[in-house]
Amino acid sequence: MPFQTTRLILREATFADQQFIFDLLTSPTWLKYIGDRGISNLEDAKDYIQKSLLDSYQKNAYGLWIMEHKADQQPIGLCGFLKRYYLAHPDIGYSILASYEGRGLTTEAATACLQYAKKQLGFTTVLAITSNNNLGSQKVLEKIGMKNVGTIQAPHSDEPLLKFKIDAL
Repeated sequence: MPFQTTRLILREATFADQQFIFDLLTSPTWLKYIGDRGISNLEDAKDYIQKSLLDSYQKNAYGLWIMEHKADQQPIGLCGFLKRYYLAHPDIGYSILASYEGRGLTTEAATACLQYAKKQLGFTTVLAITSNNNLGSQKVLEKIGMKNVGTIQAPHSDEPLLKFKIDAL
């Protein structure tokens, strides 16, 4: 691991990504659609990298990977898989800095992640959850072939979330 697409490199996070993680997790879009993860300084970002990213790579052999834009060699988002205790299968998740939205980069990364999941991780089913008002995320999920299969009440959410699924990767 890492793997590449036409415009992106997807790689594991390192502590050198602290500033990027701080910027992404405190961005208005992240806070609105994903939620506050208690990141208020670079040390919090480092803890997030360890507990949410590095620990997942170690424990699950997958996680959320850094999306790095080839053109400017900058980290621009996260994309990959999470293993949530309340879901029966891994779920795909992603977020991108606002300045890179609308270019198809998240769809490109998510498509590559699904291919990686099938070929390298042996996944046959992948889920996704998103808020009802996150239309951008819903469009990405539909573009990568996922189907809306109803709602789920996640422990961290006040409102039911839309649940998407893809089988037979």
